[in-house]
Amino acid sequence: MTDQMSHAVQTVPEFKPDLIRRYSAPVPRYTSYPTALQFDARFGEDDLVRAIERSDTDPLSVYIHVPFCSSPCYYCGCTRLITRQPEKIEQYVKRLVHEIALQGQLFGRRRSIRQLHFGGGTPTILTASQFGRIIGALDYHFGLSESEDREYSIEIDPRTLEDETLAGLAALGFNRVSFGVQDLNADVQDAINRVQPAELSWRAIRQAREAGFKSVSLDLIYGLPKQTLESFTETLAAVADAGPDRIAVYAYAHMPHLFKAQRQIRLKDLPTPDQRMELLQRSIEFLTSHGYVYIGMDHFARPDDDLARALEHGDLQRNFQGYSTQGGSDLLGLGMSAISRIGDCYSQNTKDMKQYNAAVDSGHLPIERGLWLSPEDQLRRRVIEDLMCRGQVDTRAVERDYGVRFERHFAHELQRLMALEQDGLVCWEHEAIRVTPAGRLLARNVAQVFDAYSPPPTVTGVQRHAQAI
Repeated sequence: MTDQMSHAVQTVPEFKPDLIRRYSAPVPRYTSYPTALQFDARFGEDDLVRAIERSDTDPLSVYIHVPFCSSPCYYCGCTRLITRQPEKIEQYVKRLVHEIALQGQLFGRRRSIRQLHFGGGTPTILTASQFGRIIGALDYHFGLSESEDREYSIEIDPRTLEDETLAGLAALGFNRVSFGVQDLNADVQDAINRVQPAELSWRAIRQAREAGFKSVSLDLIYGLPKQTLESFTETLAAVADAGPDRIAVYAYAHMPHLFKAQRQIRLKDLPTPDQRMELLQRSIEFLTSHGYVYIGMDHFARPDDDLARALEHGDLQRNFQGYSTQGGSDLLGLGMSAISRIGDCYSQNTKDMKQYNAAVDSGHLPIERGLWLSPEDQLRRRVIEDLMCRGQVDTRAVERDYGVRFERHFAHELQRLMALEQDGLVCWEHEAIRVTPAGRLLARNVAQVFDAYSPPPTVTGVQRHAQAI
């Protein structure tokens, strides 16, 4: 950004139901650009090795995927396996440690781990010993950061916590935690097969604070079956009273053709599109009026939280876990289905457990597909990231960094942008494109203008993206 442009984003979005209805269509979430739909099976292990050899020596961000859950939550769209067999989990941990060693040989301890995230599935299905072995392998093959600004986070289902779990994780270096709550209403919990008394969540927060976690986040979902404006307002009030540092309010995406467990949810129990908008509007108005900063899409944070500071200072980034801090770090994904972003490529591990096991057992990286970014991809990724994370594009800075004439290069896109400007979603000032308060909720739609792959709402008749709202 140039000195003349402010990093600060108008934090409170303007809610305009008519505009939201008009633009509510399946749109990518832009956790990457190009999106995962463009990943190609011709990209393989040799490609990732080449990318790692060319990578720099800056600290890494690492994602560990733990795919197991003991029971299905019907709303879930994650890559997960339902099991209650400890031996199956143990075999996965052994192979995960082996994959860490394979990757470590390639990186050669050139890059310590500044950012670490365990996701799932249910990461706390692992035992304390299994966590210790994984963390030990990461430290041995890469090196764990001791920096004050390191972020070591984990997603936790409060129903899985034992008395010493959080203290043990803190001793291993974890300093951030995200608890899945979704909704506190008993009828909603029954409908999604996730019965979780509120006291379990509040107990989890207390234990995290006592263990010294730097940041506590709670995850909610709007648009769930049996959810009403009144019941979800009660959930929001209880969550705000609990005082987490961050709150995520995700939109439920009902795509039973892709996620088998969602077939257990009855369509008649789901809120209507207008009711979903009311739920979103109530979430934004309630949380911002209770001291939380709207970060973007589904994320809220207290003003003194690192995420809010990153938004203010222009350091916010998006990766495959959503909004994050410490922009620009390469991301190494480990475990089945995990996605990496190293330099100018993306790669994804296989989603099939048998294929994952076979690859690692034979000493190979379990790469299923990926993508080398062309110079054009990298240019468009920069523009889309700026729109999604900073709410503005400094066109002169883009010209300087990529050697293009912005208005000439994006002439077609700027023609399309005019319609969004007329609707009040953006302001185009020749030296800058700014997302307006009314456009913040539709930032994905704005970003899609610059998506060269921009697929239609369906591919061969199958919807692949969630609705914008």
